Amino acid sequence: MSDEINKAVNEAAPEFDSKVVPVMREAIVMVQMIMYQRLKEDVQSRYQDYSEQQKIWLAGAVVNNLFGTEAADPEVNAFARDNRELIEQELRELNTRLADLIPHLTDALRMQTICDNHEGIHSIPCLLMAKELGLLDEERVLPMPSTFMIAVRQLGAAYGLVEEFSATPEVEDPPA
Repeated sequence: MSDEINKAVNEAAPEFDSKVVPVMREAIVMVQMIMYQRLKEDVQSRYQDYSEQQKIWLAGAVVNNLFGTEAADPEVNAFARDNRELIEQELRELNTRLADLIPHLTDALRMQTICDNHEGIHSIPCLLMAKELGLLDEERVLPMPSTFMIAVRQLGAAYGLVEEFSATPEVEDPPA
């Protein structure tokens, strides 16, 4: 692992306020949802011989694999086991198919690692895999949690997942 990633995880985790972890996890999930949405659309056009359900499972399995999560649905896990090579192929192609999301994926994976580290979970392998796949921009500066959450909120708004966010409230006219 690069020294920058290791340093960032070790420096950020002890200072990380545990109250921020659930909010950070929500932002990470939003990045996952956007990735899933984009993959699902992409898979629809490329896998005409797959059923709609299989296309959904494929997109979900790729997201789960990248972020080191396991689906709650046993059928999805069975699909992922049976289609391991296809999922790996999809993972290898993410850096070109979702190139515009790489900054957000980089930030989400790093923040996930920090949150996990704070909770005693070892998830650095996800970062290493993302690096191998060309999905981790190591030159990208680790954002502050608030900056990450604002960026993800803006991204989510662009994809219609949340309402537009304004950092400064609009000034209301005083009552007459």
